[in-house]
Amino acid sequence: MANIVELREMSGDKLRELLENAREEMFNLRFQQATAQLDDVSQIRHVRREVAQLETVLRMRQLAKDAAVAQPEIANVLTGNIWRATARFNYEDSAWRVEFVDEDNKELATAVVNLNKTKSKGRRARKAGAMQELITSYTVAG
Repeated sequence: MANIVELREMSGDKLRELLENAREEMFNLRFQQATAQLDDVSQIRHVRREVAQLETVLRMRQLAKDAAVAQPEIANVLTGNIWRATARFNYEDSAWRVEFVDEDNKELATAVVNLNKTKSKGRRARKAGAMQELITSYTVAG
């Protein structure tokens, strides 16, 4: 299993493929355990941890993209365009860098999203503007 640094550098397709394989392995291990054919029960714990790490990286990427889209200036640029977003973790900033490009791979906008900030207390406060607080900087092309 790759460590978290390697997982953050992988493409989304590769992560989803690894997640599918890990879930299949987890099913097989549980089946072996149920039929008393599993010798090393600790394998289940390792595979469960692998699944959790993969799901965490995929979820963090999605949260970073959602936070960037919630920024009004970025949302205005994306409206009416066919766009694609990619999120990469930047270790210098300890934040996710989200890049938006159109179908011609022309850059529309970029945002730096820090998901490690403390979240607002209360449902209303979170709903009102918690996503915008996560964005540390952004640029809009054009």
